[in-house]
Amino acid sequence: MINGYERPEIRIGSRTVGSGAGVFVIAEIGINHNGSVEEAAKLVDAAADCGADAVKFQSFSADRLLICSRDRYAQQDGEESAYDLLRRCELSFEEQEKLKVHADKRGIIFLSTPFDTESADFLERLGVPAFKIASGDITYIPLLDHIAAKGKPVFLSTGMSYLDEVIEAVRRLRDGGSPEILLMHCTSSYPAMPGDMNLRALETLQSYFGLPTGLSDHSRGILFSIAAAAMGAAAIEKHFTLDQEADGPDHKASLNPDGLKELVMNLRRIEEGMGSGEKRPAESEMEGRLLGRRSVVAAKDIQAGERIVSDMLTCKRPGVGIAPKYRNQVDGMTARRFIAKDTVVTWEDLNQRF
Repeated sequence: MINGYERPEIRIGSRTVGSGAGVFVIAEIGINHNGSVEEAAKLVDAAADCGADAVKFQSFSADRLLICSRDRYAQQDGEESAYDLLRRCELSFEEQEKLKVHADKRGIIFLSTPFDTESADFLERLGVPAFKIASGDITYIPLLDHIAAKGKPVFLSTGMSYLDEVIEAVRRLRDGGSPEILLMHCTSSYPAMPGDMNLRALETLQSYFGLPTGLSDHSRGILFSIAAAAMGAAAIEKHFTLDQEADGPDHKASLNPDGLKELVMNLRRIEEGMGSGEKRPAESEMEGRLLGRRSVVAAKDIQAGERIVSDMLTCKRPGVGIAPKYRNQVDGMTARRFIAKDTVVTWEDLNQRF
């Protein structure tokens, strides 16, 4: 871990994320509202109904984000350029404020990714409990410095990044004033193919930085989110839509409400199954310990006063008598009373050795 830094949790409002707390589920609405604040509000409602912990939007100005061009670095599928798409999907600060109020009423945390300093300042005024930095901006040092100076927790997406780029971003955020950082492993493909998911990178991030980690999952379905949670991911972010067939770049790689409900349900079941980590029998196994384990058993009738030798003994279920590891101690003792063949031997049946 860099500079011995270790802080395996962050605080998002009243929630602890990491340190074995429940998986923090973020429904990434992004631009799946297609520029409609009404559609965005429906998505907030649906995410809350599905049990997500937070909804996340994107705060940007197309004019400040990318060039107005149709070259190959700014294209989208179809006729619409990336600039035109994002320009159409912008939400005004006023609209985002309404959505924050609506999310608060629904009891779900409002988050957004700022893509410029003006949007970061607006979100700070709005009172968001944390900032999210997009994978594409992990090397955008001016934005990292600006966000770090606000002193709030940061979700840092690491898609498309080498480890040294993550190291530099974490140092900038920490040195700039960010007290809490959660690293989001991410494959920035839409949808991400199974062979590109590289979930073991979660372990690399966890061991190197000592920071809580999560998965920003762009794969289809919920399989990799479930696997990441089992590997210790503290947060899971999935794109969310009401219609996977809708026009737009993210809908097909998004979960619909049924998918998000299934994800949340399975994550909560995994949390329950992870347990404390202490290796001990479950309460439900205690009877099984008796039924499934063995005891020292008489292999033939043993008379009272008779000296016991090895061929008089065997080991069979149930495990309610003398444990097999003490069989050699029984060898050479005498029977205090008659012990019938195929009977569990107890210490009360025996006298001490000669």
